[in-house]
Amino acid sequence: MKVRIRKYPTWFGPHQLVDAIFFWAKDEDWVYSVGKWYGDTWLGNLHYKLADHYMQWKESRRVKVELDPWDTWSMDHTLAEIVLPMLIQLKQTKHGAPSVNQEDVPENLRAGKLEIEQYEKDGTTDALFFKRWDWVVDEMIFAFNSKLSDWEERFHSGEHDIHWIELDNGLVEMQKGPNDTHEWDQEGHRAYQDRINNGFRLFGKYYNALWD
Repeated sequence: MKVRIRKYPTWFGPHQLVDAIFFWAKDEDWVYSVGKWYGDTWLGNLHYKLADHYMQWKESRRVKVELDPWDTWSMDHTLAEIVLPMLIQLKQTKHGAPSVNQEDVPENLRAGKLEIEQYEKDGTTDALFFKRWDWVVDEMIFAFNSKLSDWEERFHSGEHDIHWIELDNGLVEMQKGPNDTHEWDQEGHRAYQDRINNGFRLFGKYYNALWD
């Protein structure tokens, strides 16, 4: 797999050009006036059009993906390799948060009735608003990190002593030997798997909210 995703293009219009030329000027109003004057000239109008065409050209050529046949042999694992570091970086660099449904977080992170009504009225966020999103992102990270690890091994302990016994009907039967001490924490395994599944569920539910 080869993926090349160029960064978003930066707008460089008449005002940006003037700012770059007169970077030494301390009078910001004067610099703005010069930029406005230049933008109103025929050359400034041409500059606007060229800048706009440049933005459209860069945007239309921003993504290039080349897949190899083996990339889809275990696609869930391949995607986890990509998604996990992106989620970690998103948590470190995000500048906001979406509205998280109360039922998707533990009770200690849920907003009260009055806080919910206030948010629905004018968008006022409560003290736990951003912590709810942090928790959701952490659960996504947990799920994808688990996908890349041998997490199931922690629920097995002891040693196997297994023998295959041939039966009279030609079939074989597995029997534990006297030295078999293997134990499997089935309840712990199920709880861990449920948390992973919930992390993937949250990833799908809040996929459109994965922005910086």
